[in-house]
Amino acid sequence: MSSIITHLTKMPTSLEDEVQYYLPYDGGMLHMNPLIGQEIELSFEGVINCMICGKKTKKSFGNGACYNCFMNAPQASPCIINPELCEAHLGKGRDVEWEDKHHNQEHIVYLAKSSAIKIGVTRKTQVPTRWIDQGASEAIILAEVPYRQLAGAIEVQLKEFFTDKTNWQRMLKNEQSPLDILEAKEEAIQHFLDEEYYDYIADDDEVIKIKFPVAEYPEKVKSVKLDKVPIIESVLKGIKGQYLYLENGQVINIRNHSGYLVNLQY
Repeated sequence: MSSIITHLTKMPTSLEDEVQYYLPYDGGMLHMNPLIGQEIELSFEGVINCMICGKKTKKSFGNGACYNCFMNAPQASPCIINPELCEAHLGKGRDVEWEDKHHNQEHIVYLAKSSAIKIGVTRKTQVPTRWIDQGASEAIILAEVPYRQLAGAIEVQLKEFFTDKTNWQRMLKNEQSPLDILEAKEEAIQHFLDEEYYDYIADDDEVIKIKFPVAEYPEKVKSVKLDKVPIIESVLKGIKGQYLYLENGQVINIRNHSGYLVNLQY
């Protein structure tokens, strides 16, 4: 068997006929799709490093931050989760230069489809990565705005009518909403969106369809964490969102283990 030792982090992807996944490691990228159907062993080495400052930490917060960075670093500021709180357009934030670079740029408000139609916000440069990471089967751009807070304001208004959360269990079982996503966009614009936001409505009505490398979806899923199960030996059954499908309905969220030092044998 081959092996790599790496700190886990969000898997980069590419949108092709089927989403292609890669696992970064020191010296390259491991293409994960060819490993589907093969036995893998994932061993936690007992070390967690902060993905922001690099220091060792006993616990990871917010997908890879130590507690100090979680409380103080701009990468973990409240507006990451709640974009309506962003103050970058006002020249404010935990780190004004960082905020200006990352949040004073084009953002989109989108609808994504899995078990329900979800409203969300992301930087325009993160399309279609954001949709892939959420396990969406379809997505469409609803509005394009010049900075993050404005996107958040639109999201706040529309999440009265659409969920802003992904039900990860239903997503992993591939339960699909019967609603038409283009019709949902049209309804949102006609009935739910205030006129003050009409200038930002996207003309592009293309529905992006996303197919994940999963041969068969499980009826039940059970999440496993390396803190409790430090050695995982299983056949890799598929990948969706940032989850690896294992045998017996088990799944592991790679992004949630950002900063964990692991030995992957394949």
